[in-house]
Amino acid sequence: MTESAFPRDPEAPEPPVTPAVPETPRPPAYTPGSAQPRLNRPVHERYPQIRPTSGYGDPRIRHTGPGPGAGTEQEPERSSKLSARLALALTVVIGQLWGLTIVVDEWMAGDTGTAWWGAGFLVLSFLVVLGLWMIDPKDR
Repeated sequence: MTESAFPRDPEAPEPPVTPAVPETPRPPAYTPGSAQPRLNRPVHERYPQIRPTSGYGDPRIRHTGPGPGAGTEQEPERSSKLSARLALALTVVIGQLWGLTIVVDEWMAGDTGTAWWGAGFLVLSFLVVLGLWMIDPKDR
C-alpha cells in the first residue's frame, strides 16, 4: 500500500531527499514569564551543567557560615581591657608629642631649665607606657 489516495503530479519537481540523521532543533531564546510554556522550563533543563550536588545539595557540606557565635565577642572583659589600655596609651603618646614640641621650643629659646623638666616628663610618660605594656604579658 505505497499508493497514496492522491496521485503525484508527473510535472511537479522531485521532493527533497531528507537526510538520515534529523537536525536537532535549536531551543528558542528564553524569556522569563513567557506565554509559551515550553520556554518556562525548570533550571535543571535550562542548565544541565548544574547538578544536584552543586552547592547546597552537596552532602559534604554540613554547615554553612563560619559557625556558632561568629561575629560576637567571645571575651568581652578582655576586649574592654585592651580597648581601655589602647586609649590610655594613645593619650600618653599624644602627650609625649605635645611635650616634645614644648621641650624643643624651650631648648631653642635658651630656657634649659624648663627643657630639662619637659625631658623628665617625657621619660615619665615613657615609663607609664612601658608599665602598661608589662601589666599583662598574656595579651601580647
